[in-house]
Order: sequence, then structure tokens, then C-alpha cells
Amino acid sequence: MNRRSFLRYAAFASAAPFVRASEPRKLRTALIGSGWWGKNILKEALASGRCIPVALGDVDGNVLEIAGDQIQDLSGTKPKLYRDYRELLAKEKPDVVIIATPDHWHALITIAALESGAHVFVEKPTGHSILESKAMLKAARESGRMVQVGLHRRIGPHHVSGMNFLKSGAVGDVGMVRLFVHSAASAPEQPTQNEPAPDEMDWDLWCGPAPLRPFSKRLHPGGWRNALDFGNGTLGDWGVHWLDQVLWWSGEHYPKRIFCTGGRPVLGPAVLNEKEQTSDAPDHQVATYDFEKFTCIWEHRKFAGNDSEKHKIGAYYYGSKGVLHIGWRDGWTFYPSTKGGKSEHMESQLQEPDGHNLQLLWADFLDAIDRNRPPLTGIEIAHRSSVLPLLGMISWRTGRSLEWDASTETIVGDAAANSLMSRPYRGQWKLPSL
Repeated sequence: MNRRSFLRYAAFASAAPFVRASEPRKLRTALIGSGWWGKNILKEALASGRCIPVALGDVDGNVLEIAGDQIQDLSGTKPKLYRDYRELLAKEKPDVVIIATPDHWHALITIAALESGAHVFVEKPTGHSILESKAMLKAARESGRMVQVGLHRRIGPHHVSGMNFLKSGAVGDVGMVRLFVHSAASAPEQPTQNEPAPDEMDWDLWCGPAPLRPFSKRLHPGGWRNALDFGNGTLGDWGVHWLDQVLWWSGEHYPKRIFCTGGRPVLGPAVLNEKEQTSDAPDHQVATYDFEKFTCIWEHRKFAGNDSEKHKIGAYYYGSKGVLHIGWRDGWTFYPSTKGGKSEHMESQLQEPDGHNLQLLWADFLDAIDRNRPPLTGIEIAHRSSVLPLLGMISWRTGRSLEWDASTETIVGDAAANSLMSRPYRGQWKLPSL
């Protein structure tokens, strides 16, 4: 078996069987960003029985061809392959577009897809910057199309159950929330040699509106999340999920003040030159979000692991009646403050092997399209949740506390911080207008 055949069958061997929906309307569906995670989303679209895979887009020709073979094997339909999303949208005019690119491409492709008339399922966070997220929100409102964002924890059964428990008052008055994601890593980080981009890859288009860095296997595939030209580190990647949970529980749209600190004392100084590069995201951060009725603290580190605590990831809600932990694979657990009180627990209910609930979120997306109602994790909700980690990153960059005006979505009295709500685009690419 050759490499391509192996990848075709290995990646989709566990694909869910199709479920034929009673709704006869079929949706011509395109995927832009055809790597592992994008194919996971498309797999759920196909399993719904409602979606026809008409096109795949990716700047990496090898990724694109393998994905095309896999999708044809899975669906029986041969999708057309495009290196440039603009050509895909112009020629195919799909009903639905899935966007699973690096973060720095979310805004431009989402806006272009909406302008072409498509509904959009885009991965979180909404944009690489606050201005991008606001431009996506504006475009969605003007288009009248549905935009679902991949905040799948809003629909996971144990997250819903834990949130209902929290909202019931069983935890009492919550004064503080602590969010945390920790991992162990080798340190210090050793640079990776730059090299020519693969022949089948359009590296200039991969970088797009972002700065043109030298190609490195540290960036593609996957490592871009810790390169700040393309992602926003762990706070942008993981933080948006858990901060979204806080907004879901509290009903508050924004905090009043934000302060974030952190650095790279363990991984070491960031390196980027003509010969080699490392990541440049912080190896740890602590961000404090000051809400009207409670304080929320985010923390992560990429060293030491987290074996000293019972729970290694998630959110602690500290209330007058006890502590509620809502996690990932360990479900949720309530620890009462009264001596001898009985703990309560619910195991996680996750879609394997990935441990997420994309199937449920995709079903909600289709229902929103059919009924013309806001999706569960629509752009209005996801914009607010995405702004929070982006504000944390601005505070970290400036080294000072930010006061946030929720009514205007601006940072009060700090022109330098406000300027970091966007960045110049490179070359032919134009920054979305508001």
C-alpha cells in the first residue's frame, strides 16, 4: 500500500456511518483548510446526509490531493480541488463553507464566503484580531446568512449539565472563577531550521495577509498556533473555549478591566531569523478579567505539567456553597463546602476519538439554516468570546491593565493599546472595513 492509499484509509477508517435525514434539501458544501481538523468537521457534514462535498481548498497540494481521495472514498462524490479559495467560491458558489484554516485567514475567507451567498461554519476564535472579528460580525449581519463558530463545548452534554447545575444556585454565590490549561514540554525550546517550502505548497498564499516568514515545519502543519503572526498562543487557542463558558454562565458580555502577564522564562527567548526559528508565544500567562460581579482568572503554562492537582484542565467556580469543576474528559464535579457534604459528579459524554461534540454542533447548524434562527454558537456569541483572549494578548503585549468600554468596543484612554486591535495587512490583501 502506498503512502497516499495508507493515509486515505487510515484517517477515515473510523468514519461514522451516514444517517439519512428526512429533510430532502441537499447543501452543496465546500471545505477550505483541508487538514485533519477540517476533515473532522466535513465528516460530520457528510454523516448528516444533508451535505454534498463539491469542493476542497488548501494551499498545500499534497494535503489537498489526499483529502480529495479520502472524501471521495467516504462519500462516493469526487470534490473539485482548489489551491485558492477565491477561485473555489467564484466557480462553485457553495451553499455552505467550512473554514478550518489558521486563525489569520478566518476573517477574509468568512467575509468572502458570506458575500458569495454561503452559510459558514468557521473554527474558533473568530479572528486573529478584534477588528477582524468585528468585521466578520458586520458581514454576517449584512448577509443574512448563518455563521456557526466551533465552540463545541456549548453543546457537549456534560458541559450543558454542569452549566445547569451552576445556574441552579447549587454552588451559591460565585465570586471567583479560575480557568486553567497546563502541559509539560521540553525546555528550553530548540530552534528548527528554516527550509524551502515544499514544491506543492503556495507558501506566500499560506502567509496571506500576515508577515511572510521563512517556511518551517514548526509552523506547518499545526505549529502555527504558537507563532503570533498566525495565532495567539494557548490563550487564543484554548482560552476562547473556557472564557466562552464563563460568558455562557454569567450572562455578562464583557469584563470591565483586563490585565495579563507572562513570558518565556522556561522555553527561552524567541528566535526568528533567516536560518532558524522557534515559537514566539508565551510559555505561560496569567490573565485577570474583572467582571461586574466576579473575578475570572485564566492561567496556562507549557512546563511542569499539572500532576499536583486532581483536575488538569477546565474551570473552577468558587461559590459560597462549594466549588464546581467543569472539565473536559473528567466531566464535572461539585465539592460542597459543608463538612461531610456529598459531592456530585457527572462523567463526560464526548464524541470519540477526538473528544469533542462536533456532531451535535453540526446538527444545530443545519437546524439553524432550516429554521432561519440564530445558531447556538453563532457569530454574535462567538465574537464576544473571542474578544476576551485577544484583549488578554493586547494587555500582555503592552504590559498594562486595560479598561474596556463594552458599548463602543474600545480600550479607554489608551491609543497604543487600541492600535493593537488590528494590524497592517501585507501586499495585495486589504484589511476588512467596519
